[in-house]
Amino acid sequence: MDRLEPALIALRQILRATEINARALAKNCGLTPSQLILMQVIDRSREATPGFLAKEVSLSQATVTALLDKLEQRGLLVRRRDTTDKRRVYVQLTDVGAATIRDAPDSLQERFEAGFSKLADWEQAFLVAALERTATLLDAEGLDAAPVLDVGRINTPSE
Repeated sequence: MDRLEPALIALRQILRATEINARALAKNCGLTPSQLILMQVIDRSREATPGFLAKEVSLSQATVTALLDKLEQRGLLVRRRDTTDKRRVYVQLTDVGAATIRDAPDSLQERFEAGFSKLADWEQAFLVAALERTATLLDAEGLDAAPVLDVGRINTPSE
């Protein structure tokens, strides 16, 4: 049992880091981590559609649509219909949206990705196994979760 306390402390540190990052991002540029990641994918994509974005960020189409609605209302992106197929909609950042992500602080997710990618394959596998086991211990393995370091639900009305 002498390892229980350090394990709980590490879990709490991860939760706090995620929450602190989300608050800092909201304060600095008014975005949630989910919105920032979505905007970064749009920025990297030539012709992003809502369906493409949903697959890229592992969120439901409905969640992506809700996030896009919020971002469009803020003038950070625009939607445009394909000239030949009116059913197809493309999403692109506005100049304000591009400046917003350019000026955004590094996200916790980006820091994790950078550190994780530097680990040896066996270390990555070990870490994934330990995290998956931790989720099982917390009866959380069945919860729907996107690969986004964010707090709370991704499609809450406050977004």
